[in-house]
Amino acid sequence: MSERLSGHGGVHAVQVARDHGVDTMFTLSGAHVFPMYDGAVTMDPPMRLLDVRHEQTAVFAAEATGKLTRTPGLAVLTAGPGVTNGVSAMAQASFSGSPLVVIGGRSPAFRWGSGALQEFDHLPVVSSVSRYAATVTASTEVASCVDAAFTAAASAHRGPSFVDVPMDHFFATSEVDRPQPSPMDRPEPDGDALERIVALLASAQHPVLVYGSDVWADGAETAALALSEAGGIPTLTNGMGRGIVPGGHPLLVTKARKAAFAGADLVIVVGTPLDFRLGYGVIGSAQVVHIADSPGQISATAALAASLSGDLSTILDGLRVALEGRPHPDWHDWAAGLSAEVQQANTRDSALLGATADPIHPARIYGELLPRLAEDAVVIGDGGDFVSFAGKFVEPQAPGQWLDPGPFGCLGAGPGAAIAARLARPSSQVVLLLGDGAAGFALADIDTMVRHRLPIVMVMGNNGAWGLEKGPMQMLYGYDVVADLTPGTRYDQVAIALGAGGELVTDPEQIGPALDRAFDSGMPYLVNVITDVSAAYPRATLGI
Repeated sequence: MSERLSGHGGVHAVQVARDHGVDTMFTLSGAHVFPMYDGAVTMDPPMRLLDVRHEQTAVFAAEATGKLTRTPGLAVLTAGPGVTNGVSAMAQASFSGSPLVVIGGRSPAFRWGSGALQEFDHLPVVSSVSRYAATVTASTEVASCVDAAFTAAASAHRGPSFVDVPMDHFFATSEVDRPQPSPMDRPEPDGDALERIVALLASAQHPVLVYGSDVWADGAETAALALSEAGGIPTLTNGMGRGIVPGGHPLLVTKARKAAFAGADLVIVVGTPLDFRLGYGVIGSAQVVHIADSPGQISATAALAASLSGDLSTILDGLRVALEGRPHPDWHDWAAGLSAEVQQANTRDSALLGATADPIHPARIYGELLPRLAEDAVVIGDGGDFVSFAGKFVEPQAPGQWLDPGPFGCLGAGPGAAIAARLARPSSQVVLLLGDGAAGFALADIDTMVRHRLPIVMVMGNNGAWGLEKGPMQMLYGYDVVADLTPGTRYDQVAIALGAGGELVTDPEQIGPALDRAFDSGMPYLVNVITDVSAAYPRATLGI
């Protein structure tokens, strides 16, 4: 006989969430979802409630939980504006393939159409960014719908799911069978397609591998590194793929990207879209192979030499074993040449990292931060130009240690992601890199960090502008508008007013001591560094 669930809808939903590995509910208080809170606090043991200051932060935190733990995060939002405030974060999860479940409150079904408080049909709004979206029609459906949402969110290709629960069904009691989570399907790759890719690789003179976020999300990081090392193949990483090949590894050639792509005759892209970050699949004169975790992720627009979808560990292990079993060119000289390019880039970078310019060059901040980062530090980027510099200089030693908004490019994701990282990695350093523009989206959630005693080091590059837009607009038109913010704003004082620590830095020699105080403080701490607005990140493209 199957186990039974009894109680109101919140009890059912919380139990199902826990059965799917959830230990924290991210939320902002709302009466439409009170049963979820009751279900959390009466559970044995209780589920952690983490309440924030803006619903988007709750969803960003749940989304980052999914990225870091590879288990769906849970956000619970009240009806109407509670749900709509979370849509941008759901869209980010959709673009990034982050496993996420959002449960939304809804006006009572029995009053629907009469103008109840925050009455709004959420599904047409969220469906386009959801793998699964459903409105519960009876209290007996809560458990099964929540189970279906978690299953969809965790299945290839991962992403957000949404369950809409009318208030009257949430509060109503019932007894139902307790759903049993089933193992995720691991799609088997096509053997003939695998063989075609092996043949292309074995005949290539200058191959390059590119690993993206889905390699980490699919649990294929070990297989990926093994393939790179077995073949001695130069490798680039992006997104959550950063760290699969550790920083400093001779095969990590991200800093020689231009030379690698210019010289490659074959580029195998694994676990990341062929989007604007990779030239939409046009990479020099190279043949391009695209490998993804599911058929829908294979590029429909790029001219591909071959493609393959399925379980990424199986594919990468299969490539390695097949490659080891047949003759192929010696790629040592090709890899060594790119490694030399990386060393030259490091030499050039050292001048920036040690810059003594006044006002402060943003790269100098990273010159001080990098030696203070522990091997297991989690670094979160939330900003434009300032975080672009981080992408250039910060090289994680392992995957799952770098978070950014991904291809959706949504600012304001950082505080939620930092909160999630602090919970998911309690013994690690958590560093949030903030542009001053991005900070304006969610700085109030420093209050959340303070209330929940979450020590997070926040480092701000404050150039008083939307730098990512200011420079390109000047380049295009010779002038810029709507790109300036108030210079020298004391965001550190805002942090202090919210109960955190903070300080202002205007002297490059004081950056290091300020970071030391932040790491030693044991509390949320904002280091507000005033930087040179003219020191823009060098870009070769506008992303068109």
